[in-house]
Amino acid sequence: MPAPGRVHRFLGIAAGSSSLPWFSSVPYRAVRIQQRGRSLSSSPQTTPEFHKRLLSTAAGKLCQQQTGMASYRVPIAPQSVDAPLTQHATFLVLAAKSPTDPSTQQIIRSALAGMSSRAKNVAMRDLDARFSCTVGIGSGSNLWDHLFSSCSLALSKTNKPEELRPFRPIHGNTHAAPATRGDLLFHIRAERRDLCFEFERQLLDSLGKGDDRVVEVVDETVGFRYFDARDLLGFVDGTANPVGAALPESVLVMESDSNAVSAAVGGSYVVVQKYVHDMPRWNALSTEQQEAVIGRTKLTNEELDDVTAAAQPKAHKTLTTIVDEQTGEEHDILRDNMPFGSPGTGQFGTYFIGYSRRLWVVEKMLERMFVGVPAGMHDRILDYSTALTGTTFFAPSASFLASLDSSN
Repeated sequence: MPAPGRVHRFLGIAAGSSSLPWFSSVPYRAVRIQQRGRSLSSSPQTTPEFHKRLLSTAAGKLCQQQTGMASYRVPIAPQSVDAPLTQHATFLVLAAKSPTDPSTQQIIRSALAGMSSRAKNVAMRDLDARFSCTVGIGSGSNLWDHLFSSCSLALSKTNKPEELRPFRPIHGNTHAAPATRGDLLFHIRAERRDLCFEFERQLLDSLGKGDDRVVEVVDETVGFRYFDARDLLGFVDGTANPVGAALPESVLVMESDSNAVSAAVGGSYVVVQKYVHDMPRWNALSTEQQEAVIGRTKLTNEELDDVTAAAQPKAHKTLTTIVDEQTGEEHDILRDNMPFGSPGTGQFGTYFIGYSRRLWVVEKMLERMFVGVPAGMHDRILDYSTALTGTTFFAPSASFLASLDSSN
């Protein structure tokens, strides 16, 4: 839930625009800008010079990095952490039943290696639906070590992403962020709910059927876009997301990073939390009180001035802003939060998912929220929102997943 507000304009990767003929008839990914529900495509610019400029951008380089291709015909890449916001999403967290069993490991590796072709099969049914799926691998049961220690890719413990570790539970004076289990995360997104459903069905079948399935479902949350990208508290969600060239710089592990192992380059750390809201108590607040909690105006999403008095609690947007104390650099993460719930059962919630180049940035955000700055002055949004889950994953590059097909 960290940071309210979903960005209205950002550099995203979308599948399927017939107005870009240079991608021919294959599924592809093109630069697209979204602003308040309108899609502003770059389609009028189809000259060779534009193609070269595209591939020189961060988005173009990201496509090349993920696919290993330098041409303009870039196939659908399921590991698109920066995929555009969609109307629907499914957050599927699985746990391996027997992570040390070699046959279980091989089935999981095979399913991960087949992600690209499985995603393409589903996405081809409607290229305008912008289908994508990102998979994350956790370390709660040492699944990363178990999956790769016996294969031929030298992806053992020495090639494990440096910061990959189980979610660290946080206990503040008033509120707590629990750690919950989970070995695999599948972040499934599309403009159509049926595509998310179909992909999830095929994915689970690839991991075994019935009692023979090698994983169990820990959590399955179906999210939806709410009005103009608002959460159920009524505020725009994701405004602080990085844009343009800052996006890959904030989200993807770079080769230049200290101690970056080859398996981590081009990937991203992922933290997920499932929050439920006490809507009667929240709605009992005045609009001005709600805005003071969030740090933005409710109607226009304008940022409010930070509280300077030490005795006054800081707003949510202030506590979730991480600045390097030595360099003064502000560290961003990419959020793709989604509302979920059921009015009939009285459940109203937000599924927080944050992608980051540095896991410690997300951990620091959560610490500031739950412990407070100074300690004891926690994020007041937690007085109305309870964290039910907390799990950490690493989403490797698409080329990393594809390479598993040749491993044993």
